[in-house]
Amino acid sequence: MDVSIVIPTKNGGALFDEVLTMIDKQETEYEYEVICVDSGSTDDTVDIIKRHHCILKQIDKTEFGHGKTRNLGASLGTGEFIIFITQDALPYDTHWIQNFIDGMKSDPEIVGGFGKHYPYPDCNIFDKRDLTLLFQGYGTTNTIYQLEDKERYKNEEGYRHLLAFYSDNNSCMRRDIWEKYPYDDVNFAEDQIWAKKMIELGYKKLYCPYAGVYHSHNYELETYKQRFYDEYKGIYTIHQYVMVKDIPHLLVGYYRFVKNNLNYVNTLDMDAAEKGGYEHFMLKEIHEQPTAVNWYRFCSAYMAGKYYRSSKSKQEKMDQKFSQQLRQINQ
Repeated sequence: MDVSIVIPTKNGGALFDEVLTMIDKQETEYEYEVICVDSGSTDDTVDIIKRHHCILKQIDKTEFGHGKTRNLGASLGTGEFIIFITQDALPYDTHWIQNFIDGMKSDPEIVGGFGKHYPYPDCNIFDKRDLTLLFQGYGTTNTIYQLEDKERYKNEEGYRHLLAFYSDNNSCMRRDIWEKYPYDDVNFAEDQIWAKKMIELGYKKLYCPYAGVYHSHNYELETYKQRFYDEYKGIYTIHQYVMVKDIPHLLVGYYRFVKNNLNYVNTLDMDAAEKGGYEHFMLKEIHEQPTAVNWYRFCSAYMAGKYYRSSKSKQEKMDQKFSQQLRQINQ
């Protein structure tokens, strides 16, 4: 077997059916298998998996963990390469597998790679902008990253982020490397923790824009707050970096963020349909949540920074109140 595709699932819905349908349509010389690890779906996700003839492993919701569940899925396969995607990451085209594995094989020192993310059509303009710019920054063609300047890596936060970024929404690794270095059993950021370890061991990482998926979200406000909290906790775990150190930093950062968004909107040519009946597009966006989302971004980053200065009992209370990962496990 050339490729094992591992997908953790829970209540994937109709979009997940589309994901598996696109995987079935892949045009590739590589033989592949699809492995789904389901943690307690109550909708028709399990039926969808069976209909597409995937390998199915069912676990209790309390057994789920981002690292250990992916490790479990990988252990059930035999592919030389392991592709990890999420249940809402839709392959961009029918050459996704072919392009990913071709890129991974281009250099024997590449141990892992990640592909491009495209925003779904309903993605709000700010997330669409941020997602597009993020992946443009990694290159417009297959690009290999490795630790070449240890002094810069030691002193420059941005350089460390560049080398450690890795996304299991759409990633690939060699099985022989996974067997030596499986994911850590953590609640968040297992992908970037793994990539950071590989970079520091001297291995190479691939960015493959030709292996893209559609992946973006329009969450409820409460979910954004919870996800930001987990995200910034993960950033601290990886880099010991606190985005928002205190209340003044929070207020200044939020003001600058909103100002930049206003400036960005003023550069856009919006027609009446996109303004949705509002005099200015920003009024529409304010009405439809993004300014509140950004407020939650900074507040959650502040709370995540406080987490590591708190006692263990306080940390447990904060996780109960703010963590999406914990709520998903307990649902």
